[in-house]
Amino acid sequence: MSSKVNSFLIPNVSSLPSDTQKAEKTNALKQGEKSEFKGLVDQLSNNDIRLPQVSGKNIGQDVQVSSHAMKRLQERNIELDGNEFMKLKEAVSKLKAKGSHDSLVITNKAAYVVDVDKNTVVTAVDKNNMNENVFTKIDSTIFMM
Repeated sequence: MSSKVNSFLIPNVSSLPSDTQKAEKTNALKQGEKSEFKGLVDQLSNNDIRLPQVSGKNIGQDVQVSSHAMKRLQERNIELDGNEFMKLKEAVSKLKAKGSHDSLVITNKAAYVVDVDKNTVVTAVDKNNMNENVFTKIDSTIFMM
């Protein structure tokens, strides 16, 4: 009996592309295509890293909405969506860093009076009625457009 193996039945495994080769081909940029990662790196390198940066990790505690503010949001049809909520959180964080206590936060949608010490929105006024109102007992204002 011969121990000869028929090469016809066994494929040449060494000629198959490796996982690394497949990944390189899949991840290769097409002509004129830009790398998202490189764009992010370039954007970050253009920022002044000496300035305090506010990110999702350090924007502080959750902002609460008082029952009075909740009522005003409903009456005035102000939608406090995720984007607006993140603006409020970022504003409270910045205001705390500056030592503010009672502040006016103005966004594209509305103006909010915020008790910074308690992380609480006290009241809200929609964009259309902002011009008519007088905001009292505030020590600071921040625009979060």
